[in-house]
Amino acid sequence: MAASLVPTSQRLPIALASADVREDGRPTGPFRAELRRIRSWRNASTVALLYAQTLGLVWLVVWWGNPIGHVGAFLLMGRAHAQFASLMHEAAHRLLFANRTANDLVGRWLLGYPSFTPTDAYRRRHMAHHRDPFGPEEPDLALYSGYPIPADSLRRKLWRDATGRTGWKLLKAQLATLRSDDRRSRRTTWKIIGVQAALFGTCIALGVWWVYPVFWLAPHLTVWRVINRLRSIAEHGGMARARDSRQTTHSVRQKPLAKFVLVPYQIGFHLAHHVDAGVPFRNLPTYHRALRDAGYVDDTLEYRDYLTLWRALGAGDGGRSTIDV
Repeated sequence: MAASLVPTSQRLPIALASADVREDGRPTGPFRAELRRIRSWRNASTVALLYAQTLGLVWLVVWWGNPIGHVGAFLLMGRAHAQFASLMHEAAHRLLFANRTANDLVGRWLLGYPSFTPTDAYRRRHMAHHRDPFGPEEPDLALYSGYPIPADSLRRKLWRDATGRTGWKLLKAQLATLRSDDRRSRRTTWKIIGVQAALFGTCIALGVWWVYPVFWLAPHLTVWRVINRLRSIAEHGGMARARDSRQTTHSVRQKPLAKFVLVPYQIGFHLAHHVDAGVPFRNLPTYHRALRDAGYVDDTLEYRDYLTLWRALGAGDGGRSTIDV
């Protein structure tokens, strides 16, 4: 069942090489150079806007003091964690800023550590994922292997995520690295704790101590975990180890609501990202259109929305995929 969503080689669309894209989907020539251009100043404004949006949301909910606003802010702060993680992912690929020092500084201290992520360790693991998805060194296999699964099993996983059990288990594992023999791991965990302490201390100093546990820590342990699972299985669930990225990575049509909640900063163009991981997030929509123009991706391969794909991933009781693959 684990590979039942994988399109067979005979069913893959036949791509035609062009001046911009090769038969294997990789960009070439001036098009490749343009795709790989990093827009550092625009990305700096994106990071600044993320902080302004997050702080503004917290200020608004404190000022309003309405329980309905509290619920809405709680959910939106889970989305904020998805945004931090997406930009951290960009920095892990060293695509956020052309200057490596600036890229790593922002990726660690302004994106990774605030969202409980050791950016450098994530980079090492994530590069293993890109080198050989579903291979023997795949670090994320436990998150999306074994799909499709029965619908009730998927619901149980999401319920564990939503109630904080998954997040608390992972947080305890992260804190356990303080006893690790690896000095680098210990130091990074202390840095993350230091950043979290600074955030909590700021809330205490402003007289709103409850903002940190309610609107930062709790959404990270709950809402963000649901988002992370749904996104991860939509990227690779039900696929398999293969040379062709179309057999390891799903392609899903990007729609406004999903881009707002689930896959911010164009991270939903995940097949394009796996075909060429050196393309910054701003250029992924252009690259995806080029892949479609070349025939590398077509409607027989691409899911029309995330709900369709999730239904297929939760049809492990013998149901067929809703896409003809």
